[in-house]
Amino acid sequence: MKLDRIDFEIVEALQNNARISNKELAARVGLAPSSSLERVKRLQESGVLRGYHADVDPAAVGIELEALVSVRLKNHSRAMVDALRQRTLEFREVLAVYYLAGPIDFLVHVAVRDPLHLRDLVLEAFSTHDEVDRVETSLIFDHSRRWSLPRYEEEPTAR
Repeated sequence: MKLDRIDFEIVEALQNNARISNKELAARVGLAPSSSLERVKRLQESGVLRGYHADVDPAAVGIELEALVSVRLKNHSRAMVDALRQRTLEFREVLAVYYLAGPIDFLVHVAVRDPLHLRDLVLEAFSTHDEVDRVETSLIFDHSRRWSLPRYEEEPTAR
């Protein structure tokens, strides 16, 4: 789907505040509320808008520790990569899985109760599997996230 200027403005507004009312969104982008609602529906149906999420304080739900787990595989095949990715996503502690180029094959963001929970997760999810060559864990002291993606519409392509 090709986005126009108004689509980009709607996406940007929703990234900054997913709870914005349709009336306020319409005013912000210069559309009638009915047109704004149709645009949002079209963006959802086309997969541009994939969902809406709440930002939750981890400590409020019992998460006292977050970590990045680096995983290097012994061998690389599509089946092995796909299987590890799928198996990893089955653990409720896993927040995100990144498949990378370079010396690390996967970087996995996890959220756990405490260090013992982290140890058990790393052993169960990675260390005891034959296809895994090496696992390293880095504790996250703090992190920040930008919730809006950059806008690149109408930029000339590099040659």
